[in-house]
Amino acid sequence: MKLYWYPRTRSLRALWMLEEAGAAYERVLVDIRTGAQNNPAFRELNTMGKVPVLQQGSTVIADSTAICAWVADRMPEAGLAPPLNHADRGKYLQWLLFPGAYIEPALAEKLGGWQTNTLAHAWGDYDRVMATVDAGLEGGPWLLGKQFSAADVVMGSALRWGLLFGMVESTPDRAAYVARCEARPAFQRALTIDAGPEAEAQPAVPKAPVG
Repeated sequence: MKLYWYPRTRSLRALWMLEEAGAAYERVLVDIRTGAQNNPAFRELNTMGKVPVLQQGSTVIADSTAICAWVADRMPEAGLAPPLNHADRGKYLQWLLFPGAYIEPALAEKLGGWQTNTLAHAWGDYDRVMATVDAGLEGGPWLLGKQFSAADVVMGSALRWGLLFGMVESTPDRAAYVARCEARPAFQRALTIDAGPEAEAQPAVPKAPVG
């Protein structure tokens, strides 16, 4: 299993997920500062030219949330997703997709000064989105109650990013939830990788051979 990544990007979410799952994986740095994301070899993996990308044989996943979902289902022994027939599966999927489908567009609307259209926009508006997040955090310590899941990797990384950069208002529940996420050993390992010397030492993705 290979993770194509770059530090201080959404790759941290994928690193955290792989560490939570106890997966054996190889890290390949894609140096976006030098344009390695535009190399033909990498564009064959992800035409968007974005990181992270996870590759396992012929399977390629080029989205951080999709990586979390795939790893959770691929490694059920890690207990990071309810089984398909479990009562919490629907709730898990809803929270897994919530940051990308609701928090991020609501933040873009808020920060970009867009005209709010609660009827046309799937996310309603920023206040409604964050009220929903707050209600989901009340039952804690995790989104599924006592069970930590891949949904917490996605939500935790999204809220942490929002709080770090002041895009999301800090409340006691939000701050406590992010602190619980940050305290997890797997997150600490991922953060060490993301901030460590490996980020500078890894070679960029090589260019595809000619001919």
